[in-house]
Amino acid sequence: MNRLTLLALLLLSPTAGAASLTVFAASSLTDAFTEIGRAFDARTGHRTTFQFAGSQVLRAQLEGGARADVFASANDAQFTPLLGRGVVSREVFARNRLTVIAPAGSGKVRTLRDLAGSGVRLVVAAPNVPVGEYTRRMLAAVDRSGTYGKDFAARALKNVVSEEGNVRQVALKVSLGEADAAVVYASDVTPTLKKSVRVVPLPTRFNQTAAYPLGVVQSSANPEAARAFVAFVKGREGQAILRRWGFLSPSP
Repeated sequence: MNRLTLLALLLLSPTAGAASLTVFAASSLTDAFTEIGRAFDARTGHRTTFQFAGSQVLRAQLEGGARADVFASANDAQFTPLLGRGVVSREVFARNRLTVIAPAGSGKVRTLRDLAGSGVRLVVAAPNVPVGEYTRRMLAAVDRSGTYGKDFAARALKNVVSEEGNVRQVALKVSLGEADAAVVYASDVTPTLKKSVRVVPLPTRFNQTAAYPLGVVQSSANPEAARAFVAFVKGREGQAILRRWGFLSPSP
């Protein structure tokens, strides 16, 4: 029996080898993977639980011996070092883009230029958090263009009042009115968040594309079921769920 046939059987047979799976996933995947988990469990009979956190936190936990079956990261920087040591495969399953958000009732930040304005309270993720890394790449791209002055990145970063450990914490600061603007992923502007924030245009030429890899953890007690989960995420139903939550196709 080849691998594809085995995965198909696991996906289509709820009674065949039901397992308990633990999936470590980046915070930005919270809504999409929660829905994917419900659909996957209903299809297979498996029981999937999730631990959502910053990718850098999850990587550290895996390196420290934490038990999981699948790891999904928001970038390669927190994923690739585990290949061959803690994770046995790598497949890009989704992509994402950045967006700038501001409180719905505030007009302090209307354009990207305003991030460097006097008195603006800007919240970003820490540099080792994937969205924090992409944010700094975006600011560097603006600097290289000279559109808002060569010191735009430095002026914007001087306005940072908080560096958060994951993207959902960044978004929360704006929704609570504790910041004038923040940089998050487009997928983080969920129907719930849209009630309290507005999107500030981010020119395409400055935006950054985030590639999301996932793979089976080497120490998984249920490797076949873990591979079935990966296959489900990359399959038609999993991809449709990711699209509904604002993620882009895994293809560039």
